[in-house]
Amino acid sequence: MTPAVQFLGVSKRFILHHQRSRTLREAVLGRFERGRDTGREELWALRDVSFDVEPGDCFGIIGANGSGKSTALKLMTRILEPTCGQVQVRGRVSALLELGAGFHPDLTGRENIYLNGSILGIGRRTMRQRLDQIVAFAELERFIDTPVKHYSSGMYMRLGFAIAINVDPDVLLTDEVLAVGDQSFQTKCMERIGEMKQAGVTIVFVSHSLDSVRSLCNKSVWLDQGQVKASGASHEVIDAYLASVAKKDEARLAAEAAAAQGQEGRWGTGEAAITGVIFLNAAGKESHVLFSGQPVTIRIN
Repeated sequence: MTPAVQFLGVSKRFILHHQRSRTLREAVLGRFERGRDTGREELWALRDVSFDVEPGDCFGIIGANGSGKSTALKLMTRILEPTCGQVQVRGRVSALLELGAGFHPDLTGRENIYLNGSILGIGRRTMRQRLDQIVAFAELERFIDTPVKHYSSGMYMRLGFAIAINVDPDVLLTDEVLAVGDQSFQTKCMERIGEMKQAGVTIVFVSHSLDSVRSLCNKSVWLDQGQVKASGASHEVIDAYLASVAKKDEARLAAEAAAAQGQEGRWGTGEAAITGVIFLNAAGKESHVLFSGQPVTIRIN
């Protein structure tokens, strides 16, 4: 089966400019002194990244901030082009990458619906047929003829998401789409994504909510500093990621505990004293890192 999304040895480089030329003279001299220029820095957001997303998959991308997740999505939408390697996406793509991306602030919500449709190559007549459905899902009936510059961040997000899911995409890309909005709307979004998954739409889902990724996505990839650390079944990739995070936290907290030993932090009359506290995980082993929902034993001396 031909993948819906395919990354083949993809790398993406950005040039960071820490110092800007303020005059023409500085700009000209800077071109001759490029070898000694400390104001430019290369940043590789992705390094030799390869993975496939099969048609109908709900595919998660996880990792810490700055690991290259959003860059990967922007490469899928052609907002960015890879420095090297190939990105192939087959079918109509609908993306919700940034809050209000593609909206014109001076246009009303209704006008921005038509604008987004034209960007996606969907005619005005077709968007008119879907207008009521979009407005109802976004819960913006009272404000649809108000310029979106007066919308709250939650209203922006609701309208953007409603458009993205109502243009019959073959591939839906979402980046922290549920980061804004009340619980009721978040639940409705998750239900709608589940319906699209059942209908065979390919979904690429970026989120720091690992529970959402675990419940929605059948496959995932873990990016770390622009490189693939693990890929495969979502529960295996998430478990590997959590184990890595726990290991780093264990080392950091152990170092902090060692540094704090011997420091005065006492109060009271001294008739009783706490001389030590340890936490035991579900396996009965001492641990500085504990996960929600797991048993813990606290021993106080």
